[in-house]
Amino acid sequence: MTEDDQIPDAWTMDEQRYERLTRYRREAARGGGQERIESQHEKGKRTARERVDYLLDDGTFHEIGPLARHQRSEFGLDDQRAAGDAVITGHGEIDGRKAFVYALDFTVLGGSVGEVVAEKICTVLEMAVENGVPVVGLWDSGGARIQEGVGSLAAFARIFRENVTASGVVPQVSVIMGPCAGGATYSPALTDFTFMVGDTAYMMITGPDVVETVTGEQVSKSELGGAEVHAARSGVAHGVGDTERAALDDVRELLSYLPPNHLADPPTVRSRDDPERTTEELVDAVPSEPRHSYDVREVIRRVVDLESFFEVQKRFARNLVVGFARLDGRPVGVVANQPSVNAGTLDIDASQKGARFVRFCDAFNVPILTLVDVPGFMPGTSQEHDGIIRHGAKLIYAYAEATVPLLTVIVRKAYGGSYIVMGSKFLGSDVNYAWPETEMAVMGPRGAVNVLYRDEIAAADDPESRREELIEGYREEFANPFRPAEQGYIDDVIHPAETRRRLIGDLAVFERKNERTIPKGHGNVPL
Repeated sequence: MTEDDQIPDAWTMDEQRYERLTRYRREAARGGGQERIESQHEKGKRTARERVDYLLDDGTFHEIGPLARHQRSEFGLDDQRAAGDAVITGHGEIDGRKAFVYALDFTVLGGSVGEVVAEKICTVLEMAVENGVPVVGLWDSGGARIQEGVGSLAAFARIFRENVTASGVVPQVSVIMGPCAGGATYSPALTDFTFMVGDTAYMMITGPDVVETVTGEQVSKSELGGAEVHAARSGVAHGVGDTERAALDDVRELLSYLPPNHLADPPTVRSRDDPERTTEELVDAVPSEPRHSYDVREVIRRVVDLESFFEVQKRFARNLVVGFARLDGRPVGVVANQPSVNAGTLDIDASQKGARFVRFCDAFNVPILTLVDVPGFMPGTSQEHDGIIRHGAKLIYAYAEATVPLLTVIVRKAYGGSYIVMGSKFLGSDVNYAWPETEMAVMGPRGAVNVLYRDEIAAADDPESRREELIEGYREEFANPFRPAEQGYIDDVIHPAETRRRLIGDLAVFERKNERTIPKGHGNVPL
């Protein structure tokens, strides 16, 4: 045996390993193989890697764990050990700002979650928290990997805990791009915002077959957990994209308003809109008659920077509008009653929607602009029996605990408890304005007159004429903004044309707000 035979050439060994590395990387890039990739495309869906490439800026993606794959043969999946397993993880940039991402790969074992998949996702979540960077999860998964037994349930539990750890520290966004079933649904539910793709996304704890077996109810996947259901009825989805690109574009736009973490300020951009621009058109945009409807989104668009309003959860609890906008380039969260839907009354769904949005803004240093036109809480036995008291308390709690700048404008009416709830001075609003024709009182003039003057109206020769006379007198004497302003409950009564300029000036002052709070673990929000 020669010396060359006994001692292999070192360069030859390195070359073999590089060939092996190249083979693994090619395998990871193919996911579950060409046949499954083509099947994905035939369904109108992109692969996980294609989605990541579209979401992130070109050439910025750095993959983490591309060679990881399950190891134990007892799973019975020896012939399905794709490099990277069923998830792609890493980091890159979105509009030049850092972001972590994980994308479930449906071409590999249906995107099912096992121990290795969970390990990769948890690694990304941990890195996001450690580095103060937002994280986006792209879901296309059949749920737990059955072959891994209880291990797959433990895997989900690990992901859930990391979601909770990251909550309020870095923004978390989920996009449902295919099936998201069973335990897989709870990770997106724990994140801050969830978007769905209209025709291909489904979220459900149990599928139609199980529902029929247990309850006898026959229902389709779309009726049970489609995008429209979660956007309009359950409130799980914050937005729906007609295509995958549209959904990912929404994610990119959303992140443009948000800071990278809870210690940073939201990103200010150079505004193309004049901060001194007046808003005379608001005089005509809001009808003076309290019972006439209008679209509050038109008011929002006239006050904030041009083309800067990004609404979220627009199909759910439509009597309350929430979203992000900018005032002279500074991001703000907007909460507004919507008079065109149920007269803008607050009900259970609107209270939950508003409370969660306010708490998110407070967690990530986003000032809150509240536009008030609210006649009260929704009456009725269904609301009372389903807990309007408990759910309305969530909105009170959210505003009262908020430490970010709170700017409130009452644009037409604010009655009773709903006036208190909508970012009032009593709950800590830094600036509280009212327009001159605003009505503010314990209850609306008509209701108040019917209570206070019931006997007098009944005894009148012309009860209806007397009622209207008393209503007008009550409105003039009590239901106006001037008495609350005299008492210090309103900071100023302003002309609608001044609204934008005044808010921009106030935001420049209060963005440096540093509110002292009582040290404690956490409060007990009425969930």
